Amino acid sequence: MSPLLTVILLAALVVLGVWVASLITHDHSWVDRIWSIVPAIYVWVFAGYAGFADARLNVMGVIVTLWAARLTFNFARKGGYSGTEDYRWPILRARMNRWQFEIFNFFFISLYQNVILLLIALPAFTAYQNQGGFGPLDVLVTVVFLGLLVGETIADQQQWNFHAAKRAGGPDFRPRFLQTGLWRFSRHPNFFFEQAQWWALFFFGAVAAGSVFQWTVLGAVLLTTLFIGSTIFTESITKSKYPEYADYQATTSPIIPWPPRRAAKGAVTV
Repeated sequence: MSPLLTVILLAALVVLGVWVASLITHDHSWVDRIWSIVPAIYVWVFAGYAGFADARLNVMGVIVTLWAARLTFNFARKGGYSGTEDYRWPILRARMNRWQFEIFNFFFISLYQNVILLLIALPAFTAYQNQGGFGPLDVLVTVVFLGLLVGETIADQQQWNFHAAKRAGGPDFRPRFLQTGLWRFSRHPNFFFEQAQWWALFFFGAVAAGSVFQWTVLGAVLLTTLFIGSTIFTESITKSKYPEYADYQATTSPIIPWPPRRAAKGAVTV
């Protein structure tokens, strides 16, 4: 069996598993719980089919495992494995008929997101097809990936520290949302670093093939599109809770870290 077929079959089993689990438990966050795990498994499948003899595939496996460990830890400490459902799904359920949400559950939550988790790992397939030496460009991509991993770790820790202070400060705590550190330069720096890591992984495959014109770029493209849609929805919820969030939106880059713009005259920061 080819490694590509193996990971496709694994992905199909994951889709079936999370969908059935959501029907049984009425909890639609099962994809979130496997999000940080399955891409690393897929990458290691390709490395395994190469007999763990290809340096590039082995490095890809190691750095994606580091990504997986960091994200799993951050998700776990926020209670992600305690049975708490993503806060967005109850809001969507309230806006849809039950049959509409169940269609959304299967095709978007269970299927589409798992397709993306498969696709973002497929630069390893390109590397498998083009096994060879580990050169200077591979070293550069590795350093970039690890730098982005550090950036996301810092952003998540700043967010964790802020929410810990907010819980301790009670309902009168100000400001009501994080606007300092990396969050001064981007409203979602963790999203930026997360997406950029998968673009870096794509470049491993491009380096292996000797060309950036690879169909496996589809994973990074679809992941970016997913994050854009998710960000718009998430910010609409935040803005409904905190009207002053509009001022933050007016001065701060949505994703890519960038020096903040000057606040509009008369704007009030709470």
